Amino acid sequence: MLTEFLTKSPAGRCGRRGLRIVGAALALLLTAAPVSAAHADPAPTAPPRTVPALTNWQPQEGSYAFGSRTRLVAHDATSRRVAHTLADDLRAAGKGAVPVTGGPSRAGDIVVDVDAHEKKQLGAEGYELRAGKSLEITGAAGTGAFYGTRTLLQLLARSGEIPAGRTVDVPQYKERGVGVCACYVHISTDWLENLVRDMAYHKLNQLLLEIKVKSDAHPEANSWGYYTKSEIRRLVGLGEKYHVTIVPEINSPGHMDPWIQDRPDLQLVDTDGNAQPSRLDITKPEAFAYYKSLIDEYGEVFPGKWWHMGADEYMLGSDFAKYPQVLAYARAKYGADATPQDAFIDFVNRVEEYAASKGKHLRIWNDGLTGANTVPVRPGTTVEHWLNVNVKPSQLIAQGYPVMNAAYSLYVIRGGFHSDTAKLYDEQWDPRSFEGEQLASRDGVTGAKISLWPDNGRGETENEVATAAFMPLNHIAQATWGTPHPDADYAAFTARADAVGHAPGVRDLTRVPLADGTYTLADHGHRTAPAQVRLTRTADGYATLTNAAGACLETRGGKLTLNVPLEPGSAVTWETCDAKNTLQRWQLTPSASKGGHRITNAITRMTLDATSDGRLVQYPPDQQAPTTWTLTHA
Repeated sequence: MLTEFLTKSPAGRCGRRGLRIVGAALALLLTAAPVSAAHADPAPTAPPRTVPALTNWQPQEGSYAFGSRTRLVAHDATSRRVAHTLADDLRAAGKGAVPVTGGPSRAGDIVVDVDAHEKKQLGAEGYELRAGKSLEITGAAGTGAFYGTRTLLQLLARSGEIPAGRTVDVPQYKERGVGVCACYVHISTDWLENLVRDMAYHKLNQLLLEIKVKSDAHPEANSWGYYTKSEIRRLVGLGEKYHVTIVPEINSPGHMDPWIQDRPDLQLVDTDGNAQPSRLDITKPEAFAYYKSLIDEYGEVFPGKWWHMGADEYMLGSDFAKYPQVLAYARAKYGADATPQDAFIDFVNRVEEYAASKGKHLRIWNDGLTGANTVPVRPGTTVEHWLNVNVKPSQLIAQGYPVMNAAYSLYVIRGGFHSDTAKLYDEQWDPRSFEGEQLASRDGVTGAKISLWPDNGRGETENEVATAAFMPLNHIAQATWGTPHPDADYAAFTARADAVGHAPGVRDLTRVPLADGTYTLADHGHRTAPAQVRLTRTADGYATLTNAAGACLETRGGKLTLNVPLEPGSAVTWETCDAKNTLQRWQLTPSASKGGHRITNAITRMTLDATSDGRLVQYPPDQQAPTTWTLTHA
């Protein structure tokens, strides 16, 4: 057994703590009473269930027991940061307050270590975990040690006892992600924070957010759907704590209407004289200056190294022939053989150059790379491949571009297409499987991600999207970190995912704080007449409010965006009840300071408010102090 320990220990193990471990092993062998083979517990052969799966688990005799005397032992600043995060999560998981100490370690302790000598074996994100009388997690960097603690949390989710064994666990791909279009619509920050925690729990490390930050520089662009800078700073801070890089995206030069719908001077104009609110005029210097100012403002709250400019669907539903000024711009800059597509690539390259000057690397979607250009995209730009077009992933990789797999088969669309995760699992999908091409090698492929998009913003609620995304998230975590097919069939993989569950600290957003029943609804300001309502919990964890006449509370007025009424101040009315109508679903949040509740629409994410003259309206909570409502059980 000692021989096995020495031969399986990686190079560099006998450093500042290795001799101590070997000495302890010798003492144990020399002093322990012999154990009869007939009475020894059989060593388990199957690795304990985690997502991603532990593919090289080496079982040993015995087990590790987490208990009331367990401590977290960490010897340096980086290890202590990891240990304190683990302590927070153990508390959130109901494991109590586990102290962090500098040691020395004893039986039952969890040792978190960062040892740069392990870089060759573990890389920046890999870790080694050893479970025995104590449990040791070693990373060559803080990120690796952190991922080892995620495995530990999964193992402790079901029991305080972990089978003895050892694993070295290293990811196959460096980018393992989720994309969320919080574009046009607003997704609650509680939901996004849950996502960050669950991503980290499953060792996913990159969250793309196509998102609108409330602008100080361009207040005319602040249509609802935005996030305040304080909300973004909180989310980014959570991402930093949990090793999830948040990549911001402002899609351009197409899909720009959230920003320029009230700026006709920046809109591309067609041959009929019609300005296009969704298309930025890439031929105008002031349009590029405007986009640069957005990059600058986002830089205040997104300190990371990435900038995603979208660059997709610029001519969706149209074509360059309707905009001759684009061709004229291209030929003036690149010569008589230039194409309109060259003007588009020129805009991409100018954004890349500006982003680089701010210390950021550019990312774009692939569908704008049609091959109709003579001007190449600047080197180093990461291409996220989601759609099958003429230029294939293999060509992009051969040209030196990093390529991420963001295949449409991995999408979850509100009220539309949902990824068929069972089919992908059974086919042993992995990140080399692109739309339109299967690669033989993973060289040049940075990784893969699932994408959650609100093409029909009222098609499903956030809670329904969370349920729909649970297995795709588990699957992408498995396929990007390790082997794509750890279990014999999808049912077994689903059981694995269910056993692992959700991250500690994830809020239950399906909880309705009041029981079904009849209540008197009144606002604290007495601006509306008290009304008797029937509160009924919905299957996805919201509530409907039905008045005495049998009508349901609904928001439906004002301008529609993605089929959602997103106009602040628009009316909330009593309408014919429809169980499928998501606009009739409301979230109740207790208001501790006033003893009542805030009522928020499940889709618009605006609060139910009462005007001074007694009307019901909806407003973003930062534009008008939300009304506090009391619901008194009848």
